[in-house]
Amino acid sequence: MIDQPTIDRILDAANIVDVVSEFVTLRKRGVNYVGLCPFHADKTPSFYVSPAKNICKCFACGEGGTAVHFIMKHEQISYFDALRVLAKKYNIEIQERELTDKEKETQSTRESMFIINSWAQDYFMSMLHEHVEGKSVGLRYFIERGFREDTIRKFQLGYSLDQWDGLYQEALRKGYKQEFLEKTGLVIAYDNGKVNDRFRGRVMFPVHSVSGKVVAFGGRILKKDEKTAKYMNSPESEIYHKSNELYGIYFAKQAIVRADKCFLVEGYTDVISMHQAGIENVVASSGTALTPGQIRMIHRFTNNITVLYDGDAAGIKAALRGIDLLLEEGMNIKVVLLPDGEDPDSFARKNNAAAFTDFIEKKETDFIRFKTELLLKEAGHDPMKRSALITDIIASIAIIPNDIARTVYIRECSSMMEMDERVILNQVNKLLLQKPTATPVRHTPTPPAYTNSFDSEGMPTPPDDIPPLTEEEIAQMENGQLSSTPPQSPSVTRSPYEVFELALLRYIVRYGEVVLYDYIDENEERVVIRVAEYIGFDMERDDLTFMTPLFKQMLDEASARCTDEGFIAHKYFLSHPDVNISRLAADLIEDKYQLSKYHSKFRELETEDKNLHQYVVTDLYALKDAYIKHKRKIIQADLKKAQQEDRMDEVMSKMEELLKLDKIKSVLSKQLGERIILKM
Repeated sequence: MIDQPTIDRILDAANIVDVVSEFVTLRKRGVNYVGLCPFHADKTPSFYVSPAKNICKCFACGEGGTAVHFIMKHEQISYFDALRVLAKKYNIEIQERELTDKEKETQSTRESMFIINSWAQDYFMSMLHEHVEGKSVGLRYFIERGFREDTIRKFQLGYSLDQWDGLYQEALRKGYKQEFLEKTGLVIAYDNGKVNDRFRGRVMFPVHSVSGKVVAFGGRILKKDEKTAKYMNSPESEIYHKSNELYGIYFAKQAIVRADKCFLVEGYTDVISMHQAGIENVVASSGTALTPGQIRMIHRFTNNITVLYDGDAAGIKAALRGIDLLLEEGMNIKVVLLPDGEDPDSFARKNNAAAFTDFIEKKETDFIRFKTELLLKEAGHDPMKRSALITDIIASIAIIPNDIARTVYIRECSSMMEMDERVILNQVNKLLLQKPTATPVRHTPTPPAYTNSFDSEGMPTPPDDIPPLTEEEIAQMENGQLSSTPPQSPSVTRSPYEVFELALLRYIVRYGEVVLYDYIDENEERVVIRVAEYIGFDMERDDLTFMTPLFKQMLDEASARCTDEGFIAHKYFLSHPDVNISRLAADLIEDKYQLSKYHSKFRELETEDKNLHQYVVTDLYALKDAYIKHKRKIIQADLKKAQQEDRMDEVMSKMEELLKLDKIKSVLSKQLGERIILKM
C-alpha cells in the first residue's frame, strides 16, 4: 500500500497537461486546453484540461478527474497501479507499507512467476529471431501465415526449441528456480526427477493480462502428429485463470473504448490477422465457451459486442450457449457470419480494414434474430424440432434483463416463428417467475454525473415530484428537533433530498477545510469550526444525515479529517481511490458552479468563499425545510384518510402535529427569508 505522503508527492508532481498530452492532441483555448476525448467517438473537441485546477473533463461523455484517474481510465488499470505509472514518470520513489509475512510470501510467489514468464517471453522471442531452428521453422511458419515482422514483434510471438529441456537448462543457468518454472507450467517435473519443457517444438503465443503482464502461453505444434494436441496452453496457476483471460485484451482495450464495440473471435491468429488488417478492437476466447469472468472483462470497456463466426454449423451451435451469458449481462450482441470457407484470420488477410468493416456493417444482425433464423432453417417443417427451437429461443429471451428489449424481441420472434405473441409472452413470464430470487451479477454502469442537478448558473434544481418519506424515514419533528432514518431498503440508491444534499456537498468539496467560525466562547476558550465540521455537526444535532450513500461517505470522511494538518478537501477528494468520488469531486469544483443565481441576484458578483457563513447556513435550512414539507405531506394524507373514516381522535392528533410543524416551518422560513430558492 502506498502511503499518503507519497501519494501527495505524486499528485503534486503530476501535471495534467503533461500527462494527457501523451495520449491526446491538445490545443490551447483561453486558460485551458482542449482536444478530442479518448473515451468516446468524439468528432468535435469536448475534452477540456484545466492547468489551474490540474484536472480534465469531457463535457460530452462526463469522463474526467485528476491525472491519476485519467491514467486509470485510459490504461484500464487500478488506482495504485496508476500512481506507480506516474511515480515512474516523475522519478518519485514509492514508499509502501510493510506487508505481513503471509502477504510477502504470496506477493513474492506471484512476482516470481511474473518474472519467470517475462523472461520466458524474451527467451522464446530470441529463439524465433536468432536461433537457426527458430528462424527456419517458427519464423517461417509465421511469415507463411502472412504475418509481418512488426506484427510478430507487437504480439511478442516466439518459438520453443524442439529439445527436451532447452528452456529448463537455460533458466537454471540464469538463476531461476525450478519451483517457479513448474508453477507457471513452463516445465513438467516427473517423479523420477526428470524435467521436460512443456512447449517444445511449438510456436508460442504469450497471453497478456489487461495490464500487459504475461500470465500464460499458448503453443501450436508444427509437426503432424495425431497423438499430440495441436494447441497446448499453460495450466491454471496463481497468476493465470483461463476463465478470466481473453487473448488480445491488452492490445485491444483502447480501441474497444474508442469504437465502443468489441469483436469476439475464436483463436490467436484471428486476433493477430485482424490487428494487422487495421481492426484492433478484437479479442479471442481461445477456443473455449465464454465465461462470466471474460464477459465482465469485455463489459468494462463496452456494452456492444459483435461475434464473428466462420460458417461452421456445428461450431456455431456450440458457441450459441456462451452467447446466452452475454444476453444475461444485458449486453448488445450482434452476429456476423463470414463467407463459406472463411474464418476471421483468412478473411482479414484478404481484406483491409475498410473492406472488413464495410462487410461487417452490412452483414451483422442482432443475436436473437440470428439464432431464430439459424434454428428455424435447421428445424424445417418438423413439428418436434420446431417445438424444441421455440423453447430454446424463449429461454434466451427470458434471460435478457431489460424489459423493453425483451418486449421487442418477443414481438419480432412472434412474427418470424408465426406464433401468437401472447403465447411467447406467457412462456417468457413463466420462466421469469422460476428465476431464483438472488439478483444476478450485473455490469455496473458509470454513475451519472451530478451536474444535471444544477442549472446553467449553478443553481440547484429539485425534481418535479419528490416522493414522500415513510414514517420510518422521518420520525417526530417537533420542538425544532428533526429526526431522520436513512432508507433501509438495499434497493434504494437515490435520496429524495439529493439536490439539497448536493448543494451542501459542494461546500464540503470546495471549502471543507476552510474556517467558518473562529471565536472566544464564554469560558474564554478559542473555538475554531471548519466548513465540513460545521455541516456534519449541524446535521447531527438535528439527527440528520445525507441519505445518498456516496454523499454520506464524503461527508463522514471530510468531517473526520478536516482538522488534520495539511488537509485540503478538494485535493483529498480528487485523489480519492474511489473513482466515483473523484469524478463527482471534479464535477463540483468546476467554475460554472462557483456562483449560483441567488448569491448574486441583488449585488455585484463576488467570490463565494467570502460569504460561506451565510450560504452554508442557508442551504442547511433549505434541507431542513424540505424535510418539514415532506412530513407535512405525510400528515396531511393521514389526516384526510382519518376524516374520511370519521376517526376524530386521530384527526385531532394529526392537526396538532401539523401545527407543530407549521411553527418549525415558520422559524425556518424566517431564517431563510428571501434566500429560499429551492421551489417545492
